[in-house]
Amino acid sequence: MNAASTPPLEELGGWRFPRISPSLPESHHSILVPRGVSFWRKALAFAGPGYMVAVGYMDPGNWATDLAGGARFGYTLLSVILISNMMAILLQALALKLGIVTGRDLAQACRDHYSRPVSFVLWVLCEIAIAACDLAEVIGSAIALNLLFGIPLIWGVCLTALDVLLILLLQNKGFRYLEAFVLALVLTIGVCFAVELFMAQPGIAAVMGGLVPRTEIVTNPAMLYIAIGILGATVMPHNLYLHSSIVQTRKVLPDEPSRREAIRFATLDSTVALLFAFFINAAILILAAATFNQTGHQEVADIGDAYRLLTPLLGTTIASTLFAVALLASGQNSTITGTLAGQIVMEGFLDIRLPAWLRRLITRLIAIIPAVIVTALYGERGAGSLLILSQVILSLQLSFAVVPLVYFTSQRRKMGVFVNSPLLAATAWAVALVIMGLNTWLLVGTFREWLA
Repeated sequence: MNAASTPPLEELGGWRFPRISPSLPESHHSILVPRGVSFWRKALAFAGPGYMVAVGYMDPGNWATDLAGGARFGYTLLSVILISNMMAILLQALALKLGIVTGRDLAQACRDHYSRPVSFVLWVLCEIAIAACDLAEVIGSAIALNLLFGIPLIWGVCLTALDVLLILLLQNKGFRYLEAFVLALVLTIGVCFAVELFMAQPGIAAVMGGLVPRTEIVTNPAMLYIAIGILGATVMPHNLYLHSSIVQTRKVLPDEPSRREAIRFATLDSTVALLFAFFINAAILILAAATFNQTGHQEVADIGDAYRLLTPLLGTTIASTLFAVALLASGQNSTITGTLAGQIVMEGFLDIRLPAWLRRLITRLIAIIPAVIVTALYGERGAGSLLILSQVILSLQLSFAVVPLVYFTSQRRKMGVFVNSPLLAATAWAVALVIMGLNTWLLVGTFREWLA
């Protein structure tokens, strides 16, 4: 491991293993950060990881929960998207700080701090979360292929395994090519929804009112279920592991001023990217509220129904086509983050190195098997329900990533002068408690339904 990867500051003595293998070794410190340049050139050097993380905040799982929330409850759950996005900005900032300061990603930090049995349990839980996320990508891409080209869902699900070749090609060319590909697809999604919103013409006053939280979100069980699904789709546990690793692709000097600068610019990159993700998520819910909820189609809860109804309700076939194109871009984009997150989590927790193509293929097969079974038995509606369920699973796993992250970054022995301030630590713990509280509420409600 090179010296720049090892925290040289004496105050970072809270780790058991002072030297570790670099995260994503093939890309570690592969991008130089220019010195003595303008603010914008410096910001450009750090731009990229935030958008790769933001991809996970606009994947097909978000579409399912946002469409269901907008169609059934109008603009009410916009406030949940906003609050979730603010939580995501805070947590991703902590994740990138952990990576830059300690030279460890979150998985490596957990393996260093916790006992082997605890680390193993955390790894299993994280793998479940990644499988749930990959399941959403598989189903979303298959639905998009079906809508655009008429490919049966089962064959579409199987075809998604071939994206391993695309990921390998981009990885071999360099990390900047991955970032450029991600950004191009993110912009494609943004343009599609900008046009969709222009055609839907939602009421501005209603949209602004939806950004204000309401108590019925918590008191209405059906609304709470969708709200927690939105939370799980917005603040994704594997993105915390991912971000703490890919920020280390920038070659940052190990001195304190350089690290502070890196944290500042990486946080700027992450915040801007996640605000763009908020626009995408809000646009999906607003489109569903304006097009379906306001026209008596509150029962629309899956992507296929939304696609078929957009053309007659908005009066043009372009609406449905743009919707499907954005969905396909979203699904394919999310495969990159799934690839990297799977590699980071396995290598970080278990210290096992597998070829990227093998790791991706294993993860993909885990997602494809249940997707094939559900689509074969229940068709499109079953796939749509599975999308929402996958996001609730993500939300339930979130606490097991958030609590270690907040704990590590709040420990002076581990972070030195970069430790969270008392206000930041209190805010981060409050976010963690809110997440755990909502998840507990969901579990209690679910058990009550089963017992009834």
